[in-house]
Amino acid sequence: MEIDPETGLVEVTGYTAVDDCGRAMEPAIVHGQIHGGVAQGLGQVLGEQAVYDVSGQLLAGSFMDYPMPRADTLPDIRVALHPVPCRSNPLGVKGVGEAGTVGALPAAMNAILDALRRAGVEHLDMPASPARVWEALREAGYSH
Repeated sequence: MEIDPETGLVEVTGYTAVDDCGRAMEPAIVHGQIHGGVAQGLGQVLGEQAVYDVSGQLLAGSFMDYPMPRADTLPDIRVALHPVPCRSNPLGVKGVGEAGTVGALPAAMNAILDALRRAGVEHLDMPASPARVWEALREAGYSH
């Protein structure tokens, strides 16, 4: 992770995932599922948030005001498979659809907090949007 202390912008510079999906019937599809899950997880970590006004109106109701991960904002995602066949079905397969997502959330937040800890930030709730990161740095007394 790289963080610009002047803007709070977080850049994910690389990501590696190793998943046990059981027997991979079609490895290219498994890799794609993991890539998509990682993108979804990183999007949630870096900015996705449902915000409502006092009357209950969704304020982030379109892609104009709801940040979504895009190919140009994601790092190179390296995927390795560690297939351990499942013993409870004859094909030896396991689910992989959400595997990338569940790992991305804690991995990304821990990496962000590790980077921010050097500046005195001890806690940060998701999403780690530029505004929240910038504010956390200022509250910790960071000055460039």
